[in-house]
Amino acid sequence: MRPDELVEALKAEARRLGFDAVGVAPAVEPAGYGWYRDWVERGCAAGMEYLVRQGEARRHPTSILDGVRSVVMTAIVYGCPDAAAEDNRTEAVRRGKVAQYARGADYHRVLWDRLERLLGWVRQHVPEVRGRAVVDTAPLLERDYARLAGLGWIGKNTMLIGRQTGSFTVLGALLLDVELTPDEPFSANHCGTCTRCLEACPTDAFDGPYRLDARRCLSYWTIEHRGPIPDAWAERLGGWVFGCDVCQDVCPWNRKAQRGSEPEFEPRPEWTSPDLVAWLEREPDEWARLLRGTALKRAKRAGLVRNAALVLGARGVAAARPVLERLAEDADAGVRAAAEWALRRIAESGSEEKPAPGRGAAG
Repeated sequence: MRPDELVEALKAEARRLGFDAVGVAPAVEPAGYGWYRDWVERGCAAGMEYLVRQGEARRHPTSILDGVRSVVMTAIVYGCPDAAAEDNRTEAVRRGKVAQYARGADYHRVLWDRLERLLGWVRQHVPEVRGRAVVDTAPLLERDYARLAGLGWIGKNTMLIGRQTGSFTVLGALLLDVELTPDEPFSANHCGTCTRCLEACPTDAFDGPYRLDARRCLSYWTIEHRGPIPDAWAERLGGWVFGCDVCQDVCPWNRKAQRGSEPEFEPRPEWTSPDLVAWLEREPDEWARLLRGTALKRAKRAGLVRNAALVLGARGVAAARPVLERLAEDADAGVRAAAEWALRRIAESGSEEKPAPGRGAAG
């Protein structure tokens, strides 16, 4: 099979496996590497020290696979803009918001499994090939290689945007030590003069176009940060308990893009508009069971309960007070601090339950 024939057959196999987009990039230093180093040096990585430690490793994919010559980039669409309006009804006050990518099965495992099968297919045609499947955890600047592979451009919200796929996609890479015919890089940028993503960000996390500061991003605070969340950010979660989709929800390209149809990413009821009081009442063993096989396990039980307590406190949900009082003695410092903060906010809001007329507080 000629190199160009191999690439076309590989793409066909990738689509058969369920990938919505696939392209080939050369294994070179990514154009955005200098920007990445500058971003880290300015402190924009917040507390994500692994991004600092992996700085040099991200210069070239040879740090992941010695002798790598090609990077096959793949994408699967997982969602679409959420047009649901904010709802202030009593029953909705208890509800939280989870980023769409985390509402179904863990995307890491879905992509890894399919990339490994794709690697097996390549080995049938090139037996001596060496390869490695990469999904989000290895030191690879995935969006840069996706652009090099022709999958789309990097938008003003720093997300990869494809003309057909939009930005609600998860990316995976297959590194190979054989040289494949690369695709043309995506050289255009179709954001134009639009700044909706920058203006919609609830915490002003963008210093400007293409400049996201993780120190101000809700996804950082609700997923990556460990321990107590400072008051300034606890006040501004806006119902988000894991991640944030605002800058994607407002992007015009996502309204034109294909919708996610992958069965594995079908939203699970427990992660779609979850009842946050029920989250606080859930026992650790039940958390461990529910988080198994999901991307939410990144924040763990402690992070999710912490976030739920802060949202309920900011909203003054009095029904959460009994369980918050119990969580104020939780083993985790972040949960304790969040519960105490929430109890203060509920008391300050004046929404605490009043005793019935003619009866004392003790009943």
